[in-house]
Amino acid sequence: MGANLNYVRQQGFRDTTTAACEYQLPALMWQPRVTAILVLLGLLLESGWFFIVLSAIFWWCVLFPRLNPFDAIYDHLVLKRKGHAPIGPAPAPRRFTQAMAGTFMLAIGLCLVSGRPALAWTLQVILLLALGALIFGRFCSGSYLYHHLVGQRVFANKTLPWRSSE
Repeated sequence: MGANLNYVRQQGFRDTTTAACEYQLPALMWQPRVTAILVLLGLLLESGWFFIVLSAIFWWCVLFPRLNPFDAIYDHLVLKRKGHAPIGPAPAPRRFTQAMAGTFMLAIGLCLVSGRPALAWTLQVILLLALGALIFGRFCSGSYLYHHLVGQRVFANKTLPWRSSE
């Protein structure tokens, strides 16, 4: 449970409890899991426009966190049926991560559209590694970087998956 609780806290839900983590974690993992599927689809399609559209969706989530389509779908399909309140708009660390993902997707799309497949593949590998660390290791590089950039290094290090929850 420690890695899961640390992940939820890393996402900006600092005061979460073990009980709240039970429903917050699946809600927070929904977007990365769907994103991984979409990125894999994008790899198969090798369409720059596909990645540009994904980027636009992620930037929409950053700019209008209350209108995040991933959260809205999960809230409607899962949380509402289980009697839980919506997870709410993404805190700053999560939005920073979404902005990083959107930027990577935009760069991938532009590389593919402009005929730079080697650079696109390099960026795709980095994006897949970050998604893998997040989904399988409960380590969000974007949120971790966010906490460092805003001067919260000690807190960031406390949220590493291998650290015990306090």
